Amino acid sequence: MAAQAAPPRAERKELDRVVIRFAGDSGDGMQLTGDRFTSASAIFGNDLATMPDYPAEIRAPAGTLAGVSAFQLHFSDHDILTAGDQPSVLVAMNPAALKANLKDLLPGGLLIVNTDAFEDRNLDKAGYASNPLKDGSLSSYQIYEIPMTTLTVEAVKDSGVSKKEAERAKNMLALGVVSWMYSRPIEPTIAWLEKKFAKKPAIAQSNIAALKAGHAFGETAELSAFEVKPATLAPGTYRRITGNQAMAFGLIAASVQAKLPLFLGSYPITPASDILHELSRHKNFGVRTVQAEDEIAAISMAIGAAFSGHLGVTTTSGPGLDLKSEALGLALSMELPLLVVDIQRGGPSTGLPTKTEQSDLLHAMYGRHGEAPLPIVAPWSPSSCFWAPIEAARIAIRYMTPVIILSDGYLANGAEPWRIPAVSKLPDIQVRFASQPNAGDDFWPFLRDDDTLARPWAIPGTSGLQHRVGGLEKADGTGNISYDADNHQLMTLLRQAKIKAIEEDMEPLEFDADEGAEVLVLGWGSTYGAIGAACRRLRARGKKIGRAHLKHLNPMPKNTRDVLMRFEKVIIPEMNMGQLSKLIRADFLIDAISINKVKGLPFRAAELEQELEKHL
Repeated sequence: MAAQAAPPRAERKELDRVVIRFAGDSGDGMQLTGDRFTSASAIFGNDLATMPDYPAEIRAPAGTLAGVSAFQLHFSDHDILTAGDQPSVLVAMNPAALKANLKDLLPGGLLIVNTDAFEDRNLDKAGYASNPLKDGSLSSYQIYEIPMTTLTVEAVKDSGVSKKEAERAKNMLALGVVSWMYSRPIEPTIAWLEKKFAKKPAIAQSNIAALKAGHAFGETAELSAFEVKPATLAPGTYRRITGNQAMAFGLIAASVQAKLPLFLGSYPITPASDILHELSRHKNFGVRTVQAEDEIAAISMAIGAAFSGHLGVTTTSGPGLDLKSEALGLALSMELPLLVVDIQRGGPSTGLPTKTEQSDLLHAMYGRHGEAPLPIVAPWSPSSCFWAPIEAARIAIRYMTPVIILSDGYLANGAEPWRIPAVSKLPDIQVRFASQPNAGDDFWPFLRDDDTLARPWAIPGTSGLQHRVGGLEKADGTGNISYDADNHQLMTLLRQAKIKAIEEDMEPLEFDADEGAEVLVLGWGSTYGAIGAACRRLRARGKKIGRAHLKHLNPMPKNTRDVLMRFEKVIIPEMNMGQLSKLIRADFLIDAISINKVKGLPFRAAELEQELEKHL
């Protein structure tokens, strides 16, 4: 091992940011390792962003490229927007992890490898003709070769666990090494392990022993030592949060603010399942969760909950949204407040279940038969996933309509610091249930509010408010079944006008542009961070540019046309083949320029910077 002398703690080399990637077999605990390092960085006070990357198979063949799981973390002493373009540090637990990720490591970057795994059998599985640790192919990198498995087994020999269980703790040894190198506290992880394995104390102690051994190794082996100081953040209380956690908390907050019980009908699907898992832990807030037998049953239960006066929610990903489409049309026809959370992933069909994409936008807009417009809200960062369901619930209840929330795998699994809002600052969501007949002695379920065009929300069993709802076309006002041609035209126009009316009840589109900028970069969803970072880089080099980000995709803010018309060029980066670009061209007759990526990975700031500069 080519080790450098570690300076005293006070003389650690100071860095403003680090991008580190942990990589190994899907059974090596890389997601857990990255998660614990992220939590320690959050406690330390760094700004951070993460990008988990794991295979779709539950357990791909060990030692193969298909089975590599990775977790990337970008932590810094200043505000950052992405999980980093390329890692400056790669922790590779086996040859396959090295081969799959080496191409992304910065030239001259730091490579930490588990030498115990570089045996002939594993090298062959990874497709290496020779051992890269010995053939000179890694000479351009700083390399720390550590026998992690051997050190782990030795460290935990007195804990009473089996050899197999002992070897599984090697990820904690790797975490200990890197924690020492980057001044991360290990006490929070120790406390977490004690709680996690409270009923298996031997497992807890073996992992703690490995963690401490790795931390001690970093010091005694005189590895390089670095420090990334805490970031200066706005005053407040922060916690680390993933997009799916934030979505679950936002749904709970919406139900509390609306004073409605929350019902979730969901069928497990990657990458949306964590919302179901999180919500199921919060029955104390009146949350009811049902794991349905399929996607159709899940949304049908949520529709029934909305009909009976609950905040009805269903969560899914692209394939599930396909299956829910007919029932979603029913909810639209019944004009009930329903939230459909779509965590987008690579498609079509089963596609890339664990990879990210933004390819469900046109499906959300048009993926129902008939004229069936719905509002669409899109979060733009993991923490904004808290606010998106609150806004969606406000719209759904005020306008009596289903609303689709479009998140994606990058936001759902990624994490960042979240400033916990004061409950007093959360928006009120007013609910007005019908309480008496509204047409003389009769109750008309489709007699509309003058301002919102919303129909009344009448709870079944309310005296005097008996009414019929269903999928057949209704007569205006009375809600009676109607096949009249003119009535169908009227109801179609009314449903369309109701969605259009939401324009008057949302914040205008904000934009940020340099004086004299002729190019606007327009984004939506998770491209926010990469676009922002790319624009920062261009501005640092004296380039003039503007940027705007859509949070409401249907309807778009009322001033969207005015903003777009200020610029000579409108460029739209998307993780699809140009779906927002099609909508912008169709609605505003603007020849938007598309930058498209469908690799299952988010944009890198550097690649966007390069593409945008071509148009400046």
